[in-house]
Amino acid sequence: MRKHKSDQVLTLLVLGLMVVGLIAIYAVGPMRANLLNVTYGTNYSNDMFFWNQLRSVGMAILAFWVGFKLPYVWLRKHSQKIMFLGILLCVLLAFLAVAGSGLADCQLGGCRWYNLGPIGFQPAELMKFGLVLYLAQLVAVRRKEGKIETREFWLPFGIVSAVALFLVVILQKDLGTGVAFLAIILTSLLMSGVSMKKFWLILLVVILAGVGAIASSDHRKIRVADWLAGNSYHVRNAEMAIGTGGMFGVGVGNSVQAAGYLPESINDSVFAVIGEMFGFLGLLLVLGCFVMLMFRLLKISEHLPDQEERLVVVGIFAWILAHVVANVASMISLMPVTGITLPLLSYGGTSMMFVAGALGLAGQLSCYTSREVKNESISSGRGLRGTYYSGRRRSA
Repeated sequence: MRKHKSDQVLTLLVLGLMVVGLIAIYAVGPMRANLLNVTYGTNYSNDMFFWNQLRSVGMAILAFWVGFKLPYVWLRKHSQKIMFLGILLCVLLAFLAVAGSGLADCQLGGCRWYNLGPIGFQPAELMKFGLVLYLAQLVAVRRKEGKIETREFWLPFGIVSAVALFLVVILQKDLGTGVAFLAIILTSLLMSGVSMKKFWLILLVVILAGVGAIASSDHRKIRVADWLAGNSYHVRNAEMAIGTGGMFGVGVGNSVQAAGYLPESINDSVFAVIGEMFGFLGLLLVLGCFVMLMFRLLKISEHLPDQEERLVVVGIFAWILAHVVANVASMISLMPVTGITLPLLSYGGTSMMFVAGALGLAGQLSCYTSREVKNESISSGRGLRGTYYSGRRRSA
């Protein structure tokens, strides 16, 4: 397949969403810093969160470039190593937390971050990226061998999926990230070609396991109970922020909810803050960008000739879609708050960096989608259609 231009709309969407997130953090960062200073006696400057987010955006742009430039054949060769490195780092983090090491950053009952001085690192994000690569390779190889319904497929697929979910949901107590893992796993399983009877059976087991994970945790039970009763403080204030924004918003820097009423205003609740500042039209613009981003990923996957590459892009699609749906749905009371970031918009570096890197990889693969030739011959170098997704290349 001859290399051609990448999907430039994908790149513009990624950069556009990063800019919107940066504006939101610039507007509410001083309020967040003041709240933490008053509550915990810290000494954060008004612009600290903005500069941290600007640094994160820079790292994410670099990650996007690396994902775009690093040959996929290298990632394919090392997909197992990337996956198991993520698992190893998560296991090591659990041991460091038990040992009381300062390298383990434990907050809200969970130890999910490495404390590396001025920066933090969340190993689950590396494991998420590795899971996409590993499962895509496993499914593609087993389908090529005709061994999808055999032990050679089920054993590694089941073990890796179970270990990843155990580390994130049980050890790190991060059900939000677990939702993204489940989306990747179930999408890979659905695309593998297993019988629908087995797929629905596994889905039922997953739902029962999810109910068990909620029932075994007091804070999760409280969240669900509050949501069912309509008494969730977080959701009420998120809805109040969106409602206050009206059609056109209250303007940048005029958010009231971000002053201390809305929890995690620069992280999980950034969607509600954007709604307050930019109104319903602003939220429509953000959601429209995400819809277009999802559409571009599906189009790239649809026109990739290599099965494994298609599965990689579909895995990235499932990863980002899970984050967007879970975050937005929790902000408008369609589901309980899960504590999941809004990709490319929420404050933080690790999540944004790996999401951007994964999208950069999708951009790289978009250079090898099938294209169509019009009446002229391929050798003439003319007649290539302007679209990247016009269908399989053929000669007239």
